[in-house]
Amino acid sequence: MPTFDFTFTVDSPLKAVREFHHDTSALKRLTPPPTIVQLQEIEPLAEGSVSKFTLWVGPLPLRWTALHQNVTDHGFTDIQTEGPAKKWEHTHTFRELAHNQTEVNEHIVYEHKRGFWGIVTRILFSRPSLYTMFTYRKLVTQKALKAP
Repeated sequence: MPTFDFTFTVDSPLKAVREFHHDTSALKRLTPPPTIVQLQEIEPLAEGSVSKFTLWVGPLPLRWTALHQNVTDHGFTDIQTEGPAKKWEHTHTFRELAHNQTEVNEHIVYEHKRGFWGIVTRILFSRPSLYTMFTYRKLVTQKALKAP
């Protein structure tokens, strides 16, 4: 089963990084254009909370339901319970490196469906596409949490 890992640092305290990622609107900010995120039902991030949203890739809607598990001060996992992939488990881990520096690790375990959606996810979630998406997320996170 394919995996993807991406790690970066943010010059900000662990608490600020955690709060940024726990904000229910973060998904919109962290999704690179031209993809548009439409939030349908978003529960505050907590153990067992559910988020329902659609990722619009041009005219193509990717409807997604995510269940949040292992929610702690040091991260959480979102698991796709409905959506375009056969499996998608995304674990966000935050580790304090210093008082004003936090490491963010993104770990994804995924599997593609057969047929049309398998072709779509193989294109959208290829390694180069994931690397580009998480580089964008890194830059947005670093900019949002940059000290004034």
